[in-house]
Amino acid sequence: METIKHILENVWVQRGIWSFIVVVASGLVYFLISRFLNKKEKANTKILSQKKNKTFIRMLKSIIGYILGIVTILMVLQIYGVDVTSMLAGVGIASIVIGFALQDALKDIFRGFDIVTDGYYEIGDVIKFGDNTGQVLSISLRTTKIQDVSTGNIVSIANRNIDQVEVVAGAVYVNIPMPYELPVKQSEELAKSTVKAIAKNDNVTNTAYLGLNDFSDNYVKHLIEVDCDPMNKLQVRRDALRTIAGILEENKIAIPYPQLDIHTKK
Repeated sequence: METIKHILENVWVQRGIWSFIVVVASGLVYFLISRFLNKKEKANTKILSQKKNKTFIRMLKSIIGYILGIVTILMVLQIYGVDVTSMLAGVGIASIVIGFALQDALKDIFRGFDIVTDGYYEIGDVIKFGDNTGQVLSISLRTTKIQDVSTGNIVSIANRNIDQVEVVAGAVYVNIPMPYELPVKQSEELAKSTVKAIAKNDNVTNTAYLGLNDFSDNYVKHLIEVDCDPMNKLQVRRDALRTIAGILEENKIAIPYPQLDIHTKK
């Protein structure tokens, strides 16, 4: 007992115990707040859309996490005898140096607020950044995480790059190639029946025939619109092309392809 009492009276042991208590308490506070916010995230609200509600709450959780982390560190430093008040007073002098060192981090934080307040995009939206196109999984103070639709990889985008981000619309535009030998009226009727067939494909929400689109060297282009969830665009496009090829084949219409006529002199 005397040994235990002697150990507990040690200053460094006491500081370690109090530091442990502060860290655990901070973690418990964050857990309870996160649990409360998670319930709010799933709840329906008349003020915000479901996606916007989810975006705001996840950003709020990120902010709370940063604040609790900073407060915990300061409290632990205070326990170990660091004069936190003097240190904070000196922040004003050091802030210029830190500001230059953390310019990109500060840009990410400010742009993170812009993403949420100005509605650049929300959780659940499909966005394109460079060669990556994916669904937004999370938006934090510094980064936006997306899941690439082609590879399934998780990609992190620094929030300062939002000017280079495009929000992907939920529509696929496909040209139906028709040979010049086919009368226009007949090709239009065939294009419209193709649109109806595509509407029956999986993941398609709506279709529309937009009309004659262009004249190429070898065929006439009829443009159609296929609406779907942006996450399914690649598969919906593949299914639409397969349907087009099948209908052209059923109607004994060869898919036009480039041809080269060679004339020889005798």
